[in-house]
Amino acid sequence: MSFIHDVWKDTLEIARDPLFSIGKTDITLLRLLILMFMLLAIWKIAQLTKRSINKLQADSSDPAVYLLSRLANYFVWILGVIFALGFMGFELSSFAFLGGAVGLGLGFGLQNILSNFVAGVIILFEKSLKVGDIVELQSGLVGKVTEINLRFTRITTSDAIDILVPNSEFISGRVVNWTFNSSIRRIHVPFSVAYGTDKELVREAGIAAALNVPTTVKDDAQRQPDVLLVRMGDSALEFELVVWIDQELVKIPGTIQAGYVWALETELGKHNIEIPYPGRDLYLKNEKVTVVLESAQNNS
Repeated sequence: MSFIHDVWKDTLEIARDPLFSIGKTDITLLRLLILMFMLLAIWKIAQLTKRSINKLQADSSDPAVYLLSRLANYFVWILGVIFALGFMGFELSSFAFLGGAVGLGLGFGLQNILSNFVAGVIILFEKSLKVGDIVELQSGLVGKVTEINLRFTRITTSDAIDILVPNSEFISGRVVNWTFNSSIRRIHVPFSVAYGTDKELVREAGIAAALNVPTTVKDDAQRQPDVLLVRMGDSALEFELVVWIDQELVKIPGTIQAGYVWALETELGKHNIEIPYPGRDLYLKNEKVTVVLESAQNNS
């Protein structure tokens, strides 16, 4: 028993020996172990707090619930860390220099992070953007919103590529939200046919093509597909297939236009409608032909 007592006593002495100091506070191994235990407890409390807030509403994906749970999580961490440092005997005044460093960082490198954080709070409160929306950014990026965080929003493209977009881009730039209030939108699909083609036959083929695409709205009498003659071009009659689509049926953003072009080509072929292609006429002058022939004879 005396041996165990001596080992325990020596272990406590080693654990209480100062490793280094911060201000007037000596940092020992025992204090570090207790601090790690308290941080683990704070993490568990923060997780329980977030789960409890999410249970307040059936739809935990609601932006307000998400924002409240995140802010509560940060609040628990901040209070927990301050309490743990004070309980361990740290003088918070020893960390006063960190306040100046953080303030300096916010004035320079962290200002973008702060602006993205504020933009994320605005997005979640205004509910102008939600998970599942199909958006088009001013930069040309098109995709589906799959995650909204306080600093960034994750956009998934039609190639299944996840792009993290800073939230400030949604506030300062133009954003086209295809599913903001309603999932039903109208698109225009341009196509051309040769001169002399029956316009009514073109309309019949275009409407048939639209009805063969699953995303087309078919049960709304006010939103039926139509074919418009929009321009008489240099070598073709230019039409537009105007069709209402249900974005909720779109599995991969960016493939909508391709689906209608595919169906159009199929239907135009069934109706024997010619799709024109650019032609070029080549004129040869007799003098040039003679020179070429003469040089060929000389070489022979």
